[in-house]
Amino acid sequence: MIKLFLGMTICALSANSFAQAMAEGVVRRIDLDNNKITIRHGDIKALDMPPMTMVFVAKQPALLKSLQPGDEVEFEAFEVNGQYLVGKIKKK
Repeated sequence: MIKLFLGMTICALSANSFAQAMAEGVVRRIDLDNNKITIRHGDIKALDMPPMTMVFVAKQPALLKSLQPGDEVEFEAFEVNGQYLVGKIKKK
């Protein structure tokens, strides 16, 4: 019974610590050394985020290599335990 309770608790906590959404924006800066990208994006309702400019961490370094500041992009944004990530990104 205890194992079942612990398993259900872990599942509930995991569900609350992860969110994802598709978004559009403009690349402002790329930091290849630290695998980060700064994007000015519109409203991301699924993440309860108003339009702003913010830094995302790329899940894979290769995602950033073909991008430049000023590129208009569509991207998949994730929030995992308070950290914002880009899973997929492509030029519009």
